[in-house]
Amino acid sequence: MFKTVVTLFRGSVAAAGEELEDRTALLILDQQMRDAAAAVERSKRTLALAIAQDQQEGRKLEATVARIADLETRAVAALDGGREDLARDAADAIAGLEADRDAAMTARALFATEIIRLKRHVATAQARITELDRGRRVARASEAVRSLRRSGIEAARPYESTLPEAESTLRRLRERQMETQAADDALVELDAATGPLAAAERLAEQGFGPRLKTTADDVLVRLKSKRAPTA
Repeated sequence: MFKTVVTLFRGSVAAAGEELEDRTALLILDQQMRDAAAAVERSKRTLALAIAQDQQEGRKLEATVARIADLETRAVAALDGGREDLARDAADAIAGLEADRDAAMTARALFATEIIRLKRHVATAQARITELDRGRRVARASEAVRSLRRSGIEAARPYESTLPEAESTLRRLRERQMETQAADDALVELDAATGPLAAAERLAEQGFGPRLKTTADDVLVRLKSKRAPTA
């Protein structure tokens, strides 16, 4: 029994968690997309920094190559002038500059590889975010439609009436009105057949007292009396 209760409790917690996740799915998606967009922005800044550093190394490399060429020209001139001592000093400086040149070339190669990787990463991430944004708009529209259906005219609140209830009320009202009208008509017919007016009409028909209603014979006599006398 205890195991069953524990299992039921765990199931209830899981169901509640899933329901909460379903209700807040759009909020969660929005935050996840903001986080992803922020990560892409950080990648863009990293890419921009790599490009800037690569350009800086490129300028250093150009300057180093130019200084090497200049010193080589001067060292050759010193050798031609018999100043091997000065040429040796130039050679030491050229060796240090060549080490700087090689380091700059290696750095630029690394930057080139990283820049290509970052560009690919940023492009892929932006495409995925764009696709996610399309899906989010569709999901938001679907959720709006579902919300409208839940709160629509057919989905009344617990304390509100529904259309079928209103139609049922109208149907009962019409039935009561028809019953009332039928009863009123029956009373009128009953009064006409059994009331004092009906008794007076029956007496008049037997010649006891004047008629209460004009008959066709009465109208015909009246019309004949209006005729012009014949010559």
